Amino acid sequence: MIEFGFVLYLAIIAAIGWQAWRRTATIADYLLGGRRIGAGVAALSAGASDMSGWLLLGLPGLAVLAPGNALWTAVGLLIGTWCNWRFVARPLRVASAAVGALTLPDFLALRFPDRARILRPLTALVIVGFFLLYTSAGLVAGAKLFNTVFGMSYALAVACGTLVILLYTLFGGFLAVAWTDAFQAALMSVALLLVSITLSVNAAPSAVSMPAVDGFGLIATVSALAWGLGYFGQPHILARFMALDRAESAGTARRIAVGWSALGLSTAVVIGIAGAPLVAGGDAERVFILAVDALFSPWLAGFLLAAILAAIMSTADSQLLVTAAALAEDLLPLLRRRSADERERLRDGRGAVLVVGLLAALLALDPQAGVFELVARAWAGFGATLGPALLVALYRPRASGTAAVAGMVTGAAVVLIWPSLPAAGFGLYELAPAFCAALIVNLGMDRFRFALRRAASTSAEGRPINPPGRPAE
Repeated sequence: MIEFGFVLYLAIIAAIGWQAWRRTATIADYLLGGRRIGAGVAALSAGASDMSGWLLLGLPGLAVLAPGNALWTAVGLLIGTWCNWRFVARPLRVASAAVGALTLPDFLALRFPDRARILRPLTALVIVGFFLLYTSAGLVAGAKLFNTVFGMSYALAVACGTLVILLYTLFGGFLAVAWTDAFQAALMSVALLLVSITLSVNAAPSAVSMPAVDGFGLIATVSALAWGLGYFGQPHILARFMALDRAESAGTARRIAVGWSALGLSTAVVIGIAGAPLVAGGDAERVFILAVDALFSPWLAGFLLAAILAAIMSTADSQLLVTAAALAEDLLPLLRRRSADERERLRDGRGAVLVVGLLAALLALDPQAGVFELVARAWAGFGATLGPALLVALYRPRASGTAAVAGMVTGAAVVLIWPSLPAAGFGLYELAPAFCAALIVNLGMDRFRFALRRAASTSAEGRPINPPGRPAE
């Protein structure tokens, strides 16, 4: 009975992928859907690709172990969602279309032509490196699902999840990813709402009213809220902004995205708190699966468990496509001695999807890997390296490519080094110090450069060249 829900879900995904394949003819179609994605599809697909299996496995699992931490993490993510759509979506859509950029590395290289030869490969390597980690987290979540529902071995479960995701992403490209993600976002919302209400009604009163005091310390609260900073640097979300049909759609999309995220985050935390007794010392990240198995008939359970697969696929497909774009459009041309035609670029994009998917599957073969830990590290990596550089690029017209490079290197270094400090980085999530350090370097180097220019423009008598009454830069 449970299998029927999965089969029906996969049939719908296959049909959507087929329609997208028929409408994909150019590399612009494959990577950005020809910039014709409407507000509703953009908002829901961004939300689904953002939350992934983490929303149905990682966050409820965190709520089982640390309810307060989970609550503040949800608050930080909701604030970050609003800020990202409010301050990045419209400017990035306008700026990327103006220069004809199809990828984030392409945009930064065109925005900072003085350091394009460094920024393009550096940004692409950051995307490939952290997205391999991020995509593997999705495959780990899928393997846990298949292992629990069908009883298959962990390695076979990883292989099945990878195959399903590769099939429609490989051929349908961005349109397949966006359309399937919008459908999967709706499925996730229904499942989370239904399970949270049913679980709350059936759970013991002591479980529902469990005090969430564990995560309200200053360090824990700052760490949880810092998750919101990561949004500014997530390439799979930023790609939705670049693919909007018009800049004016950003406002409508923001309202849809924030509403969807608020529903998903709140219900996920409720499921973790109310379902904690079901875990009984086992893997906390299986609480959603255990709740569905305990409370629903096999027919409905199949539908609800398919929502986990939807959550996993909605992020993994986006990550595969963005990573493949970085490989095919930003790294491979550096090795090729001639310009590729449209057909070759489309072929390279699909080949890169296949390679990245297989590499991520290899990383996911560790059955002890935790979804929350893998996502946390990749989220911090993107947020601290790409986020500050993008914000400065959009809002500081005289920003320099040198400062952008230095900021990205600083952010990546702090993310990698911070957990090795005493007490695992003093208990502070590495995204917070890494983002701040990268932003300070970005802004500080530009100010230093302007100061040097002012000094160089001073006359021999020590008087500035600026005319009287004109403020210095």
